[in-house]
Amino acid sequence: MSSVLYDAPGPGAKRRNILYTVGFLVAFAAVAWWVYSALSDKGQLEWVLWKPYLGGSTEAYSTYIWPGLQNTLKAAALAMVIALPLGAVFGIARLSDHVWIRVPASIVVEFFRAIPVLILMIFGNALYADYTDITSDDRPLYAVVTGLVLYNASVLAEVVRAGILSLPKGQSEAAMAIGLRKNQVMRLILLPQAVTAMLPAIVSQLVVIVKDTALGGAVLTFPELLSAANTMSGYYGANTIASLTVVAVIFLALNFSLTSFATWLERRLRRGKKSTGAVVPPSAVADIAGTAGTGAGGGGI
Repeated sequence: MSSVLYDAPGPGAKRRNILYTVGFLVAFAAVAWWVYSALSDKGQLEWVLWKPYLGGSTEAYSTYIWPGLQNTLKAAALAMVIALPLGAVFGIARLSDHVWIRVPASIVVEFFRAIPVLILMIFGNALYADYTDITSDDRPLYAVVTGLVLYNASVLAEVVRAGILSLPKGQSEAAMAIGLRKNQVMRLILLPQAVTAMLPAIVSQLVVIVKDTALGGAVLTFPELLSAANTMSGYYGANTIASLTVVAVIFLALNFSLTSFATWLERRLRRGKKSTGAVVPPSAVADIAGTAGTGAGGGGI
């Protein structure tokens, strides 16, 4: 029996798939046992090392983890709020018919997309130290947010541009044919549809923002979640594995929650669309009628 996408496996292929599955499970179990044995031999599984996190006490969470998590969320939220609209503006600007808009936007996007985010953070920290009155306590936060915004806004600009270009050209041509100006086509026709297509890539970049806050803790002494693991490890007797494991689980839960919300939102948006076209509000219908009546089809981004 075959489907549209593939041919159903025969008896021989089924046997091979079973053998591959069994082999993978055996290899996985062997690696897991090796990791467990290595940790046990080094004494990293002793209860005294895990007790601060699993023993019922909240000292580690209230003193180290929660403040670090707050700083991580603060930096990530600020970077998201600034990078999303900035990336949308630059992505749309790269599609402009005007060279004086398209070329500078392309240069800015390609420049900051090519530079590692850690270098941007270091440059930002030096810039704020030499040319601003920002205190040394607040400077790491500003530097981390600056680096995250510059890099991720340029990446999101490419996501926005690719999402708009992925739509059929016939929709733009049909909208222009009924008298819509280019900015109306972008705002009423293309962007509402492209949002659903872009959502998975946008959320993936938001997850990157959350994780990249750790670079500020490693280089700029920004007191985020990962840096809290080093402090906890030193305070609780060099329990590095336990501290990093707890922080890793928190990062997993945080990013999984973000991707789960995005998946739910994407499904909701897809269910809410009754057709492939955008819903034009009554005010836009009046604009269309007026534009068609005057024969003005120009204007644009």
